[in-house]
Amino acid sequence: MTEMPENLKYAKTHEWARLETDNIVRVGITDFAQSELGDLVFVELPELGRHLKQGEQCAVVESVKTASDLYSPVAGEVVEINETVNDEPEQVNEDAFQTWLFAIKASDPAELEQLMNAEAYSQMLEE
Repeated sequence: MTEMPENLKYAKTHEWARLETDNIVRVGITDFAQSELGDLVFVELPELGRHLKQGEQCAVVESVKTASDLYSPVAGEVVEINETVNDEPEQVNEDAFQTWLFAIKASDPAELEQLMNAEAYSQMLEE
């Protein structure tokens, strides 16, 4: 498994979140999640403009093995989706930490502090 980037926050449900300018949070799935799922074949992303609560189910990734729900790491409005992943979901398998799925304008960026840092996420995976 690859190293956990220190600049990301991690959810127990295996999403990563990266805070950018103007309270925009990019969201993807972790390398652990993509390796457990196997080869991704389909991604269903949230609609632009959708308002999400923290922890709300908002997307689905499907692999040759199974489908898995994704949850929003913060509350806010979906402001961008990664259209490329719709056509090429295998990008997530190739580099999970560089391939974001959607961006959300966080209502309260402090919610990110409720997520794990790289060390805590790594420890959770070892348990």
